[in-house]
Amino acid sequence: MPQINFGVIYFCFLLSWVYSDCGCNKDLNRKYEEFGTISTSSNEVPVCKRDKQNNLHYRDYYPEDPTMSFIPGGSYLIGTDEPHFQSDGEAPERLAKVSDFYIDKYEVSNAKFYDFVKKTNYTTEAEIYGDSFLFKTLLTSEMQKEYEDFRVVSAPWWFKVKGISWRNPHGLHSSIKDFWDHPVVHVSWNDAVAYCLWAGKRLPTEAEWEVACRGGKKRKLFPWGNKLKPRGKHWLNIWQGDFPDGNTAEDGYGITSPVNKFRQNDYDIYNIVGNVWEWTHDVWKRNDESTNAEHVKKGGSYLCHKSYCYRYRCAARSQNTADSSSGNLGFRCAKDA
Repeated sequence: MPQINFGVIYFCFLLSWVYSDCGCNKDLNRKYEEFGTISTSSNEVPVCKRDKQNNLHYRDYYPEDPTMSFIPGGSYLIGTDEPHFQSDGEAPERLAKVSDFYIDKYEVSNAKFYDFVKKTNYTTEAEIYGDSFLFKTLLTSEMQKEYEDFRVVSAPWWFKVKGISWRNPHGLHSSIKDFWDHPVVHVSWNDAVAYCLWAGKRLPTEAEWEVACRGGKKRKLFPWGNKLKPRGKHWLNIWQGDFPDGNTAEDGYGITSPVNKFRQNDYDIYNIVGNVWEWTHDVWKRNDESTNAEHVKKGGSYLCHKSYCYRYRCAARSQNTADSSSGNLGFRCAKDA
């Protein structure tokens, strides 16, 4: 019987592994007038790191900071050639080049934002202006009548309410006491920038955000794939039922969920779609240098429903002015690698 050379078999296996990759191939702005009664496979790079010295590919998503994920630089497809909202600028699909960067695994929580405020005495713009936007289900019928002239005309389920800020996110008599691990909301783009700067970070660009959202997958609707509920499981916090009345909360949450609830892709990122909209660095209109420019927000929120706001897709996008805030708008930070 011929003798089996296990060393040769192992060498062949190692060689095949070394030379393959690792298998990872309406806006709530503070404008008073709004109120009243490509085939590119040859150009793309793997989404894994490559050790040039040893010629090995490997996953490297976990930096020294365990709350951040490493995203390898390269050329990635973003956008879509099948836009759901043409006017949002989802199209066309295009290649975006990004450098290595880190991004928060989680949206910034109330606890982390509280620590920032406590150490810096920072005052948010909602607190300065004295109001922010609340969804109708968070207001009593009496308050809805009181504020009926302060609704967004194109989305009358949103009310601009006095006294609302990140400290009382769900109504005048609410607090963050029971929501420390939920995402901070009622924060403007300016507030988000201030926090990230304090934390030694920055807001992600829209391209970085979308690359992180896609988790190494190409042309998929969601961070995990194309099916909304693989294996019948809820992968995000959005609206179930009839919008805007009757959220059945089948995903377990009628409002925001904890920032570490829904792990959504192989980059170990949570809630990047659903839960709350997330600010990005980019302006909505290219070269807009106005003092209160509109900035891109991504990811949709717990108030999104396919019948109205099918924007909990990686390619989807929307915008708000830099000083705007609402009960479903938060952020996460990034930093250069």
